[in-house]
Order: sequence, then C-alpha cells, then structure tokens
Amino acid sequence: MSPPPPPLGRGRKRAAQVFDAALDDTELVGARAALAQGRWQAVRSLLVRTGDDWDRRGHRVTVLAQEPHAGPWVRDWLLAEPESADASVLLGLCLVQSALRGRERPERAREACRAASALAPADPTPWLGLLLLERSLGAEEDVVRLFDEVRLRHPDHHHAHHVMVAALAERHAAAGPDPLHEVYDFANWAAEQAPADSPLAILPVVAHAERYRALAAGGQAPPDPGSSGHWAGRRARQVMKTAFDWWLEWGQEGHPRRMVDLNYLAHAKYCEGRGAEAAALFHRIGDHATSAPWSYPERDPVVAFRTARASALGAV
Repeated sequence: MSPPPPPLGRGRKRAAQVFDAALDDTELVGARAALAQGRWQAVRSLLVRTGDDWDRRGHRVTVLAQEPHAGPWVRDWLLAEPESADASVLLGLCLVQSALRGRERPERAREACRAASALAPADPTPWLGLLLLERSLGAEEDVVRLFDEVRLRHPDHHHAHHVMVAALAERHAAAGPDPLHEVYDFANWAAEQAPADSPLAILPVVAHAERYRALAAGGQAPPDPGSSGHWAGRRARQVMKTAFDWWLEWGQEGHPRRMVDLNYLAHAKYCEGRGAEAAALFHRIGDHATSAPWSYPERDPVVAFRTARASALGAV
C-alpha cells in the first residue's frame, strides 16, 4: 500500500503547495516549469547535464514525469529526436505515472520502459519506473526482480531502496510488532554494504517508520506515532543515534534526495522525544518538507509537519 494521499479538497491543495517533489533542486524546478509550457529543450539540456549521476537522474525524471501535461510534450521531443534515450526514458516514466493514476494501460507503460531500457541499457531509471509501477499494480516477486535490475546498474540506488523497504515493511503486519522483522535485516544489510558516506545509512530509520505505517494500517499500532511507543525501544533508540551521528559526520549535502532522509530522521527524533536534535534537522529541512512520513498513518501531513516543527523549535 502506498502512503495515503492528503485529504480531498482544501487539504489536498494545501499539501500540494507545501510538498514539492522537486525538493531543493532549483534547476529541476526551472526545467519543469518550462516543460509545462511546452519548452522541452530545457529538459533536454537538464538531463544532458545530469549525465550518469543515477540518483539525480532518477530523481529528476520521476519528478518531471509527474507534471500532468508532460507526456504530450515529451512525444513532441521524440518526434524531433526519435533516437533520444533521455526522451524515451522520460516518456516511460510519464506513462508509469499515468498508469498509476488509472489513465493509461499498465502494459503500455511497461512496454515504454522496456523500450527506453533498450536505448539506455546502463540506466537504472527505466527499471525504477517499472519498480514503481509494480509496487502498486504487480506481484511481490515482480518488485523483488525489478529491484535487482536497478541494483545491477546502480547498487546504492536511493529511491529503489526506499521502495523496497516500504514493500517489505508490509509483510506480516497482522502479526504485530516484531523487532526481528525482515525489513530491519534488509535495511541494516543495505546500510552496511554501502560506502561510508552513502545516505543508505539512514535506511534503518526509514524501515522503522515504514513498519509503523504498516502496523498502524493493520490496527496493530496506535494512530498517534508520538505516543505509540514505536520509537521508544532500545533497538529504535540505537537506530536513531547511529543515523543522527552519520548525518553529523557526513551530511551528504550534494545528494538529490537528502531532504527525504532528513524528513524521516526529523520525524523519528520528534517521535523519540529528542527535541533539540529534531530542531537541528528542521533548521536544515527549511521549507523542503516531504509528505512521508508525516502522513503516517493517514494524518494530514501539513498539520503533522508544522506541529512537530513548532514543538521542536519552541523547545530549544
């Protein structure tokens, strides 16, 4: 199950204004605005500059693909440059987004991503698109297989690891809390095998939040994460300390999805009751909030984020 959307109506519009998937990538914001006006050349230049920075490329392509009218403009790009791998990859991800919204047949999205992979065999991004699609519409074995395809091309792919953690966290949710659950083993393994400066060091924190989401959705955890006790155990405290210490030492200021990690870490520190540490993270996050994990479980993420931020900053 994907993280719940904001409430309908005003709440959804408010969340859309607060949570920008582009995060702090100003180049991406500019190219997305140009694409919305049909100026695909700006996107072409952006992806050329991105090159084989696979985490950044995946981030930029997935965000561009969420632009509601991106598909037709990308087709214009392909008419002008039929052999463009960048255009083909972006079209594949656009069709994935359309399929996830129920506006496109999933098989067309699959075909487009496979065609894009044929043009760019070293690029994990088409496989990320397929992973996102099957995460919602496919079978569990497809998710595992596609995750392996992404890792084959980029072993430390940030977004793909987050998708895999979210999927694993949902296994056996009805059985209740389990400190030995497989999602923790997977997250710890990924963090340990990654380079020392890899943001996958934060993955155990992500796993803990995703497990809470799954447990709460199944009625196995209280709806208020702060008072649930989920962040109070010895294992949880050690996970948070290790991740926070990593952030203090490495930070990874250049990683395109670092704000995603900082939101998970700030959420964890707030739920743990570590106000001063949460405040430091909120200062670094600034305006770049993310819906997950503040929406867990089925909460208004705008209210949850602002309440936690005000509490943490007011306590310092």
